[in-house]
Amino acid sequence: MSSPDRTAVAGARAVPAGPVVPRRGPDGMSPAARQLARDAVRSSMPFKTFSTFGDFYAFVGKVFAQMFTRKFHFREFVSQAWFIATVSFWPALLVAVPFCVVCVFQINQVLIQIGAVDLAGAGAAVAVVREIGPIVSVLVVAGAGATAICADLGSRKIREEIDALVTLGIDPIERLVVPRVVASTLVGMALNGMVTIVGLVGGYFCSVVLQGATPGLYLSELTLLVGLPDFLASELKAGVFGLLAGLTACYLGLNAKGGPKGVGEAVNQTVVFAFMLLFAANSVITALFFQFKGA
Repeated sequence: MSSPDRTAVAGARAVPAGPVVPRRGPDGMSPAARQLARDAVRSSMPFKTFSTFGDFYAFVGKVFAQMFTRKFHFREFVSQAWFIATVSFWPALLVAVPFCVVCVFQINQVLIQIGAVDLAGAGAAVAVVREIGPIVSVLVVAGAGATAICADLGSRKIREEIDALVTLGIDPIERLVVPRVVASTLVGMALNGMVTIVGLVGGYFCSVVLQGATPGLYLSELTLLVGLPDFLASELKAGVFGLLAGLTACYLGLNAKGGPKGVGEAVNQTVVFAFMLLFAANSVITALFFQFKGA
């Protein structure tokens, strides 16, 4: 190699490297900027809302997958059903009596104006069987039973008992969630029957004793507008309401964070979200029932 060639090679090797330019994405953003944008999107309210709904639906899918297996914990189910019934029975009874009486009284006032007070039985049956029974019974289940379920699971979560179950190879959904959801569903259906009977008896007292309706006509008109399909639809409503209340309570309880304060916030959210789901489901089921009944 000639001397000029050696000089050229040495000069090429002696050129100092320039500053390292960070790689940029196809959109012209640096990695740090892209990460900052991701964090901003994930912290936004719409993203959190959709993420929560997605997690809830995934949780519901896991519950239903575990519900129809042979590993059902019957003893835990009986214990939870008894607990929910004991905390919900008397509140449901005390709410049903004045609520049903007031509604029947308002209906009878309209019937008196048109001279049809003897149709009080039909009005009471429509109000109590179709709407008041399932709504009152499961509002109490959501307000008393579901909050207790959420508080129980939330306290287990912050004490790391749920993590201990997972470490031992025990599925918390199979062991804790499924028995509570099934118990909430069946107790809601049972309370609906009790509230329906109490409401009709209270309507009888209000219509006959206070507003002068004929006792025999009140009893005979109970089935004028309401039959067995209406009662079965009412039981279906109560079952769906109890199912939604139990799922909401278990999901929020298992995802409680931040110590005792987080458990309290989860309990408050259980009441709000359960009520929202109950009224939305009530509208859908009622519309479907009248569509099929009309057909």
